[in-house]
Amino acid sequence: MSGLVPSLRVERPTTTLRELALEKMRTAIVDAHFHPGERLVERSLCGELGVSRTVVREVLRHLETEGLVASLPNQGPIVATLDADKAAQIYEIRGLLEGDAALACAASGSEAVAARLAECVANIERAFAARDHQTVLEQTGRFYEAMFEGGGKTVSWEIVQTLNARINRLRALTIASDDRGRQAVAEMKCILDAIAARDPQRAQAAAQAHVRRVAEIAAAQLTK
Repeated sequence: MSGLVPSLRVERPTTTLRELALEKMRTAIVDAHFHPGERLVERSLCGELGVSRTVVREVLRHLETEGLVASLPNQGPIVATLDADKAAQIYEIRGLLEGDAALACAASGSEAVAARLAECVANIERAFAARDHQTVLEQTGRFYEAMFEGGGKTVSWEIVQTLNARINRLRALTIASDDRGRQAVAEMKCILDAIAARDPQRAQAAAQAHVRRVAEIAAAQLTK
């Protein structure tokens, strides 16, 4: 053979079966395929996911650490219920961290970060119009990741990540409410405009106002 020969080595997949099953189960709970309080039967999950009982048990243990699954004595794992008090605590933490990140991001004055945020908001607006709630969740996560990174708040972002599964579950609850798409986009545009204008105080106020609004919507949904 002549010339350069490309490598024939078969690359190992970077995503394990456990990781794939974990993402499927996480998404199913966030999307309410499994309802709060519903029993999670290992044998049934093995069939639905097409994986072994060992993998199912590992996935359920991991989801328990994320607050999406709870284990009850003599009953086994269930989908964790959405608790109004815990939700309020999560929103309180979000308000503090996101407000601080928005302030720092605006103070940094990065045009590149502002452009990333604008792209996310545009994608969110299109996804709401198409009723594509999964893309809304993904793009919202990217918006906040860019904002925290743009403000240099990497440790704060790590803290948010530990709550991410529960945050996304609450987001899925609030974005499905009536007319939420128009309101959410308007609120995020306020954050974006303040960051682009390099107005830290206005950015902080806009971020905190957004969190207060979604907290009110979630509280109303959870107390129905």
